[in-house]
Amino acid sequence: MEMTVQLTIDCSDPRRMVTFWAEALGYVPEPPPGGHATWRDYWAAMGVSEAELPAGAGDVPESIIDPAGRGPRVWFQQVPEPKVAKNRWHFDLKVGGGRDVPLDVRTQRVKATVERLVKAGATVLRVKDEPETGLYAAAMQDPEDNEFDVV
Repeated sequence: MEMTVQLTIDCSDPRRMVTFWAEALGYVPEPPPGGHATWRDYWAAMGVSEAELPAGAGDVPESIIDPAGRGPRVWFQQVPEPKVAKNRWHFDLKVGGGRDVPLDVRTQRVKATVERLVKAGATVLRVKDEPETGLYAAAMQDPEDNEFDVV
């Protein structure tokens, strides 16, 4: 049996989350299938009624995919309620290269990624700068306050 994996993230603004996480993960917005102009057009062709779709749903991509085809599809599902507690999952963006890479090189890689993601809308929560243990990492939040780490 074949299986694919999709990560579904509840959010209030799928367009904003697609833009941010495509940048953060090196993904691309997923185009609608089968030559349809929009996902909404695709869903209509599949028999999904207008009553089932919130206003604006599917007018722009609400999912991102790994252009190399290795990572899971990520779908940003619009929900009415706001985030109210800490995530019980999070992404670790492992950009440093691992313990075989000198700490100063890993630190520069993490700092460059943090700077890029802050420009894209993220917020730095805290930085762990522990040279005695060989660690440099940043805890961050995406535009809807979901936590993730850059290591």
